[in-house]
Amino acid sequence: MAPWNSFLQHFTLALGLAYVAKAATVTYDFEIGWVTANPDGAHDRPTIGINGQWPLPRIEANIGDNVVINVLNSLGNQSTSLHFHGLFMNGTTHMDGPSFVSQCPIQPGSRFTYNFTVNQPGTYWYHSHNKGQYPDGLRGPFIVHDPDFPYRDQYSEELVMTVSDWYHDQMPGLISFFISKANPTGAEPVPKAALWNDTQDLKIPVQPGKTYLFRLINMGAFAGQYIWFEGHNMTIVEVDGVYTQQAEASMIYLSAAQRCSFLLTTSNDTSANFPFIASMDTTLFDTLPDDLNWNVTGWLVYDSAKPLPDPALVAELDPFDDVTLVPYDNQTLYGEPDQTVSLNVIMDNLGDGANYAFLNDITYVSPKVPTLYTVLSSGDMATNADVYGTYTHSFVLDKDQVVQINLNNLDSGRHPFHLHGHNFQVVYRSDEDGGTFEDSNVTSADFPAIPMRRDTLVLFPNGNVVLRFKADNPGVWLFHCHIEWHVDSGLISTFVEAPLELQKSLKIPQDHLDACSAGNVPTTGNAAANTVNFLDLTGQNVPPAPLPDGLHHPRKGCHGLQHS
Repeated sequence: MAPWNSFLQHFTLALGLAYVAKAATVTYDFEIGWVTANPDGAHDRPTIGINGQWPLPRIEANIGDNVVINVLNSLGNQSTSLHFHGLFMNGTTHMDGPSFVSQCPIQPGSRFTYNFTVNQPGTYWYHSHNKGQYPDGLRGPFIVHDPDFPYRDQYSEELVMTVSDWYHDQMPGLISFFISKANPTGAEPVPKAALWNDTQDLKIPVQPGKTYLFRLINMGAFAGQYIWFEGHNMTIVEVDGVYTQQAEASMIYLSAAQRCSFLLTTSNDTSANFPFIASMDTTLFDTLPDDLNWNVTGWLVYDSAKPLPDPALVAELDPFDDVTLVPYDNQTLYGEPDQTVSLNVIMDNLGDGANYAFLNDITYVSPKVPTLYTVLSSGDMATNADVYGTYTHSFVLDKDQVVQINLNNLDSGRHPFHLHGHNFQVVYRSDEDGGTFEDSNVTSADFPAIPMRRDTLVLFPNGNVVLRFKADNPGVWLFHCHIEWHVDSGLISTFVEAPLELQKSLKIPQDHLDACSAGNVPTTGNAAANTVNFLDLTGQNVPPAPLPDGLHHPRKGCHGLQHS
C-alpha cells in the first residue's frame, strides 16, 4: 500500500495561497502514457498516467486564470481526449473535450492544446472523454481557488480527497463484453475494489480542535459511494462548484462525477483515531461477487501511536438529501420554460443481441464529423437539428432560452445525469418508483422558490427529475448519464446552443484541425460528412438494427439489498 508520503504528495494543503489581483496563465505539460499501478494491492495492471506518474497531478488555478494544458498522446495504442468536468468553458466550447462532439480524438503521437479561462470557483475534475477510457486511470482533481470564498475564515486547512471504484481489467475488453450478445441483460462489470485517493488504508494526520475544508470528488466509473466519518459531522458548503448555505450531514452520497465540499471540525480529544468510510452502492450491481469488499476505510489520525480501529457497523444507509440544499447566492427559480425537452431512460436490446441505453427511442452514436464542426460549417442550416444526425439526439436551443428537462427513468437502476456547459436548477425529484413526471400531478406551483443547483444529479429507479437551466453559454453540450458503461451504451443527448452565435465568434485552432487530419476525420459537413446537402444523412453512423417485434431481453432487475 501507499506509504505515508503518498498523503503528502497527493493531499497538498492549500493554506496561505497567494491570490493575485491580476489573472495569471497556468500551464501544464501532460504526456499521457502507460504506467503500471496496483492501488488495491491485489493486481498489477496497465494504467494511464501523466508524465510517467500515477495517481495523476492535480490541476489548480485561481478564479480568472487562463489555463493552458499541452497534451502529448504517448499511449501508442489508443487515442484520447480531456474533459474538464463542471467547467462551463464560456466562449471556448471547443475546449470541452468530448471526442466527436467538440474535437477529434487525439491520436497516438499527436499533440493538442487546451486553452481556456476559469471563471468559476470550486471543486472539479478532469478525465478522458473518449471511448470509455477514464476508468483506466485518466482522471484527476481540478481545483479553482477563490479569494472571496464565503467560508474562508471558518477553516484553517484544505484537503482534496478523491473516492473511486477500481477495475483490474482494461476498459476496451470490458466494454467489448458488456455490449455484446454474451451479456444480453446489460449487466455492468462490477468493480474489484474502492479507493480513497487512489490507494487503500489512507491515513490523514489531523490536529485537535481544528476545522478543515474537505473537497471530495467521486472519480469513479460506476459506483455511487455512501460516505461518513465516524465521530464527526460534515457541514456542506459546496456541491459541484455551487456554494451552498451551510447544511449539517452525518452521511452523504456521491454518485460518479459528483463533488461535495464540507467543513469538518476535529475533536479536542486525541485519545483515539477515527475511521472514515466509503461504501459502494451495491444496488447498482447485478451480482455481488463473494470476494468483493464494497467498503474502503481510511483514518483521521490524531495520534499515530494509537491503533487504527475497524469501522463500526451502521444500522442503515441514510444519506443527506442534496435536493434540500440552498445555494449561497439564493438564485431564484427560472421562469416558465421557453423549451421543454422530455426524455425517457430505457434499456433494451438491438438486433446484434446486445443491450443498449436509450433516451426515448435513440441510442447515441458518434457522428462522422464532430458536432461542433458541423455547427461551424453548416451556415444557416445550423439551427436545424437534423443536420447533426439522428443518433446524436440533438436539440437546438436559442440564446438565453429557459430550458426545462423532464427526465423519466423507465429503468430499475439509479442514473447520475450530467450536463456539460452549465449547472442546472433541480426543481423536482421524485422518490424511487415515483413514475413519470407527466403522471405525477406535480406542477410548477410545487417547485421551490430557490432550487438547489449542481451539474450532476442522481435520477432514482423508476422515478423522475425536472431540471431547468438558461441557455446563456453558446456551445455544443452533452447531457448524459455519468455511469461510464451507459455512456458507452448510448445514454446521451446533445444540446446545440445558439449555433449562429458560435459561427460568429469561434475559430478552431490549427492543432485541433491537425488532430482530425491525423485520424482521417472530416471537419466539415453534416453528421454523415455531406457538405453538399446538409439534410442528406446517407452514410451517417448508425446503431445496430432493432430486434424483430416481440423479441427482447428485459434488463435484469438489481437486487435491493444494502450493505454496510
